[in-house]
Amino acid sequence: MKREVYLFIAMSLDGYIATKEESLEWLFRNEGKEDNGYEKFLEKIDKIVMGRKTFDWVMKETKGEFPYKDMDCYVFTRKAKDPAGNITFVQDDPADYIKKLAEEGNVWVVGGGKLILPLLEKRVIDEIQIAVAPVLLGDGIPLFQKGAYEMDLELLGVRQFDHFAEMRYRFKSK
Repeated sequence: MKREVYLFIAMSLDGYIATKEESLEWLFRNEGKEDNGYEKFLEKIDKIVMGRKTFDWVMKETKGEFPYKDMDCYVFTRKAKDPAGNITFVQDDPADYIKKLAEEGNVWVVGGGKLILPLLEKRVIDEIQIAVAPVLLGDGIPLFQKGAYEMDLELLGVRQFDHFAEMRYRFKSK
């Protein structure tokens, strides 16, 4: 039975997930104390996927203390690496691999932009939840890279928490 593939992510108002220097200081600077639904979202997730650059950033920011050590995590990379604990390094096609993972449970695509692109192009993502931060970066790493993925979405909901606007979308017929 296929489950869902979710993209749950934050971006600047002008569409960036990080600065050119891969910094998220702008996001942390704007985070408030109000619940953004992260904990509730995480309860329905069985597997986590991310690109290698995102993984490296998480490891650097957490000083090597991987925050998802209790969940199966898959890191897409071009370089072969041995598994480490619950982390599997994958060199396979992300879209095909994640489709198979979704047969076993709900999947969260943490990021980044290079991983998201083939998932959009092959229509693997079922739902997008984006928190838009109250900041303009002017340049940086875009959430949505140029690609062949024009598609229509259905708005599931909009809400405000702190100074963020959050939107949830589901892709219309695949």
